[in-house]
Amino acid sequence: MNTHTEQKTDADLILVLGATGKTGHRIVERLHELGMPVRLGSRSASPAFDWHNEIGWDACLDGVTAAYINFAPDLAIPGATDSIENFVQRAEKHGLKQLVLLSGRGEEEAQACEKIVQSSKIDSTIIRASWFNQNFSEGAFVEMVLSGEITLPAGDVLEPFVDVDDIAEVAVAALTQPGHAGELYEVTGPRLMTFADIANDLSQAIGTDIKYTSIPHEAFISSISESGAPKEVAWLLDYLFTTVLDGRNAYLTDGVQRALGREPRDFAEYAKDVANTNVWRKSA
Repeated sequence: MNTHTEQKTDADLILVLGATGKTGHRIVERLHELGMPVRLGSRSASPAFDWHNEIGWDACLDGVTAAYINFAPDLAIPGATDSIENFVQRAEKHGLKQLVLLSGRGEEEAQACEKIVQSSKIDSTIIRASWFNQNFSEGAFVEMVLSGEITLPAGDVLEPFVDVDDIAEVAVAALTQPGHAGELYEVTGPRLMTFADIANDLSQAIGTDIKYTSIPHEAFISSISESGAPKEVAWLLDYLFTTVLDGRNAYLTDGVQRALGREPRDFAEYAKDVANTNVWRKSA
């Protein structure tokens, strides 16, 4: 595989899958700021992109030179490898020159998807990410923060939470600048944190006491099911807390530093910035 990617020009059309998601919408914003033409890959876009409807993929890939691949809800979901393989094959037929895949640390299924992308005829960059800071402000745990108590079956396991803005910046660099093809960037934040550490940083930033309570796994899964969450989301959370969050990822990596030439953003800084918005303010 060729490991050199030429500087992108404003004639290159970039497809961003998951364009309305945590990483996707940030990537779209940054590409627009750079004056790059972007095609939104989402079910609400036109043409629409849906991982469960391959018939519509060709219209999304037509005229595209590069794509950011973000599989929802996670590459660990059964069937993800088939979807990634089929997408890569279509991307090859459409003559794409570059693929950037968002992957997850410590997930065997995600690493299988990485290999599919890496073994394609297209230049590729892998971004293998730890858990997101933004899970507490834009994801599954925001309601817990608002309630003042984070109740999860995580014990005192350490995780180097990474900021989604860092992920987006790495992705944009890989999509627009030479020198990133063939790279695997494993991205983490700058320190290992327990969920108790997370609660402490949130308390400091918000100015109110946020507690962390470690609960039995069975109780957590029951509460997820009772909340009416989609089955695949419940399955994913079950998988993450039983398989991935077992200490296997309790180490720091230098992916952000290698890709961007700077240190990753710390959780405390993220928490202070979000505290200045309305996200964690309870409605009257």
